[in-house]
Order: sequence, then C-alpha cells, then structure tokens
Amino acid sequence: MFRTLARLVVDPTLTTAATPSPEVVFAHNPIQLSRWLEEAFAVNGLVRYLPAPPTLPSTIVGNQAVVDGLKMPPGLLTSLPAGISTGTVIPPAYLGPNPLGTTTPLPWDHLIYAFLLENTGIVEILGEVVRRYKVGETLAPPTVPTLLWARHTEELFFRDPPAFHILGVSSQLRPDARVNRRNAYWRMFGRDLSHPPLGAPLEGQPWKRDVGAGSNTRFFDLFEELLRQVWQGILNDRNQGGPNATDRSYIAYLCQSIAEMLTMRRRGGMLAQEEYAYVTMLSWFHLTVEYDTSVVMDLKAEAGASGNAADRLAAIGARVGITPPRESRELFELAGLLSPLMWFIENGAFSSETAAEMLYHSNLVPNPVVADAMIRVIDLWQSATGTRIKDPTVVSVSPDSKRPTQPLRLPEPTPTAAAPVFSAPSPNGKSTRV
Repeated sequence: MFRTLARLVVDPTLTTAATPSPEVVFAHNPIQLSRWLEEAFAVNGLVRYLPAPPTLPSTIVGNQAVVDGLKMPPGLLTSLPAGISTGTVIPPAYLGPNPLGTTTPLPWDHLIYAFLLENTGIVEILGEVVRRYKVGETLAPPTVPTLLWARHTEELFFRDPPAFHILGVSSQLRPDARVNRRNAYWRMFGRDLSHPPLGAPLEGQPWKRDVGAGSNTRFFDLFEELLRQVWQGILNDRNQGGPNATDRSYIAYLCQSIAEMLTMRRRGGMLAQEEYAYVTMLSWFHLTVEYDTSVVMDLKAEAGASGNAADRLAAIGARVGITPPRESRELFELAGLLSPLMWFIENGAFSSETAAEMLYHSNLVPNPVVADAMIRVIDLWQSATGTRIKDPTVVSVSPDSKRPTQPLRLPEPTPTAAAPVFSAPSPNGKSTRV
C-alpha cells in the first residue's frame, strides 16, 4: 500500500510515469499513515478491481461483507481524516478530507507478496537498522528524514498498534509478530520462511500449533506444475504443424485447484485482516530500498537510478551483520509479478479453458501482457528456486524434498559489523551476488 501511496502523492490518478516520492510518504506522521490505511481498507479496492468469482466461496477477503465488518465505522473514519494529499513539500501539510486514493479505490497486494519479500530477510535487516539508531551509535548519525523514518517504522510495525486499528493483529493471545506472520504463510502456502526467526528464542515452531488441517501443503506442488504446463503452452504457441503437448484443460484445472485451495483458508473472512497488515508492512520496507532514499544514502547503500532493491538491501545488511540470500533480486521482482497473478487465479480468472489460454498464448496477440508476465515469472522462479521448470523430464515432487527445509541463514547481528566505511555498490546497477 505504501508503494502505491508514494505514487499517489505525485500523481493521484496514477496515469502518468511520474517518479514516486517515498520521502514524502516517510515524512508523514505515523497517525496520518495509520488513518490512511484505515481509509484505503474501507473502500475495498479488491472488490472493484478483481473479477467476481462465479463458483468460489463468497467469504473471501475482497467480499464486501468481510470488509464492512472489519473496517472502522464511517463516522469514526471521517472524524479524524488522514489529511494526506498530493504534493511533494516536506514537511507535508495537513489538508483535511477527500482522502487520497479512496475516490479511485486500489487493491492491496496478495499475501504471496509479503511471503516472498520476507524471505529476503528485509524485516530483520531494516529492523536491526531501526534498533541501532535507537540504542546506540554503531551507525553513522542519521539525517532528519532518516530519523523520522526510524521513528515511524518503530511506531507502525515494531510496537503494539493503536487499539481498534486494522493493523492490530497481535495481542496477549498471540503476542509475537514473528510467529503470527509465519502462521499466516504456513496456512496459506504450506511453507516456512527460509530463515529461522531472529530475536528471542522460540520453542519449536509455534506458528504451526493449533493449525489443524488448515495448511495448504500442496500449494507449491500445484504452482510449479502450473508453471511447467504454461511453459509447454508457450513453447507450442507458434507450433502450426507438429505435435502440440499443450493441455489447456489441465492448465485451467490447476488454476481452479489453486483457487479453491487458497479460498478455503479465507472462509468466513479468515486471514483478511492479517493479509492487509502484513502486505502493508512489507510494502513499507520494500519502498525504503526501492529507491536511493535518505535511509539508503545515510547508510551508504546507493545503487543509482538503474539499481535494484536487492543491491541496496545487501549493502545495508553488511552494515548490521546480516546477509540476505543470493536469491533476493529474483524474490523482489517475483513479489511484484505474483501478487496480481495470484489474485486473478484465486478469483477464478483462469479457471475456464478459454481464459487459461491467456497464460501462454501470445502469437498474433497485440499486447500479450499476461503471457509475457508468465515468461518472466518462469525465468525468475527457476533462477530463485533451482527448480527446472523448463525441463520436461523433471517430475514435480514436494518442494521440501528438493531443497533443505532451511537453506538460508540470517546470522545474528554483530555489533562490530556496522562500524566504519564501506564502498558504495557499483552505480551501473548490476546485481551483487551475496
């Protein structure tokens, strides 16, 4: 949501190629940002932008009844408007009603976005940056914009949220935010994050307790099989003569199976509030390293205009003694691509044979946006996971049997890792392998 807000403050219609302004977003008071999240949730962009699922349960996250039940009542919502409006002046003015981004409601990201980004270690790395700014001087003194970013990050995501707020997904009954996020990922995707939790030690894997049968442990089996079948369709799309192994009915069946699996976890509106809170949190961290923000520059982690978030995150991680995984670059890009794709799959957009063709058919199609995106997803997924999607001889088995359960390790932060001077990443934007 915050990446969208960074666009809205410079272009409220989202119709131009104006450069987003993360610094304006970070400059707003936490209570303004908190109220804006309430306003954005209340108008329910999902139900306006996604196709209505004809055969799936109606109690999914985008269902109006679910949002109506969770949102703040209209009178309370308008009693203290966020006051965020278009403009790049810092500090920003408070301009009262007409909440930005609510006249044209916008959907939020799918939970897959948060899952993929959290696998980069971004929460641990930037959380450690905030902690160090608050407790000592092992990092270079921050500029005022970075000081505000650290204050707002701690207020929004590393303390108990204000009572009765849409981000209130922790309590005395489930006090550990690390466990709560992993619980949502495990239930929806049947997969743990690829690194163990940092911080206070945990006994066992508490995010799996009391889940019962409510875990989609076959999600990645089905998803990788879908990618293989789509790749076959892409290879055969221009085939006019020889055998054609494309099976559009099977592709549609896989999409329908994934959709039913995901919506089962949403019955009665379950995970709606959690999903909104977690994708919001990860979008804040993503926005922090997506550009050469004041935080990035103060930490000497610039990557230039053509650089990427993974390079910046790796440079910041070096200052606090936490190394992100080598797959970070792919994970950042996959998060942006898979979020809309998963929403459309879940809402039944590709569950018919005719609609399933959009996933691979590009021959003589003027603007094959979906098929082109699928080619990129397949390339990135194969690079990030090591799964040979393009090899037809590979049999799909449980992903957990192909790679170690915890292939990556985020070491505990070391106080001496921050000191001195690091050379900035190459300004040519090329990825750094870490």
